[in-house]
Amino acid sequence: MANTNPGSMKRKRTISNIVSYIILILISLIWLFPYFGLLMSSFRSFDSNVEYGGMVDYIIPKTFSLDNYKFLFDGSTNYVRWYLNTLVISIFVSIFNTIIVLCVSYALSRMRFKGRTLLMRFWLILGMFPGFLTMICLYFLLKQVGLTQAGAVPGLILVSIASSGMGYYVCKGYFDTIPKALDEAARIDGASRARVFFTMTIPMSKPIIIYTALVAFMGPWCDYVFASYIAFGHDSSYNVAVAMQRWMVVGDYQGYFTRFCAGGIVVAVPVTLLFMFLQKYYVEGVTGGAVKG
Repeated sequence: MANTNPGSMKRKRTISNIVSYIILILISLIWLFPYFGLLMSSFRSFDSNVEYGGMVDYIIPKTFSLDNYKFLFDGSTNYVRWYLNTLVISIFVSIFNTIIVLCVSYALSRMRFKGRTLLMRFWLILGMFPGFLTMICLYFLLKQVGLTQAGAVPGLILVSIASSGMGYYVCKGYFDTIPKALDEAARIDGASRARVFFTMTIPMSKPIIIYTALVAFMGPWCDYVFASYIAFGHDSSYNVAVAMQRWMVVGDYQGYFTRFCAGGIVVAVPVTLLFMFLQKYYVEGVTGGAVKG
């Protein structure tokens, strides 16, 4: 006969929870260890008279210093310019990408028109090809209109939002969960599709809007490959990722290591704060949009 003693079941549940928490804590420590090392390295001085500024075999600095952070913002480099370039690109891409994705997703979710299914299948197949295949073609197209090197910032914005409508999958899935009866009732009362979209659908779609905006923001914020290709050779058009990689390759690798760590920490702060404060909506957007549409 099965043991149905409440006390025994409670003990088993407690032991199971303890084991689960121990495993999760260990996984978290392993995952956070590189970031902790990066943070500690950023507080080491690059002054050789104080402490060696290159790669070392210890984690905790012998002497804590803010020299690396001062170096980023004291005008010794164009780090502020690179940071602003990255921020401008990410903000513009996030805004326009979100608007386009919302409009495309709503149209595919609510409207039935000739070629709709074919268009969705075509975008799905097209999205299977890596973007690297178009890099050479895009470079020469942008170069012809002056959107490379000195014009790399607007060029990167244009490229990032040009195909944003193809990322409709999750957003369309979320719109599919909103009852169509609401739209039909509003249409019977004389509301246009635009009014239904802006006054009814958008207010109920806060999680997916935040999810779409965060994903769009993260793309150019972390971009290195295409940004290095478009802004090659023009220092003032670099984003942070490209500029910091140039430190490690062209500059003194050992001398710039701690500065590289400090720059990485500064870059990580905005994204970390965004995810911390918007985590609830981000998760709701993912789970709400992960349905078959």
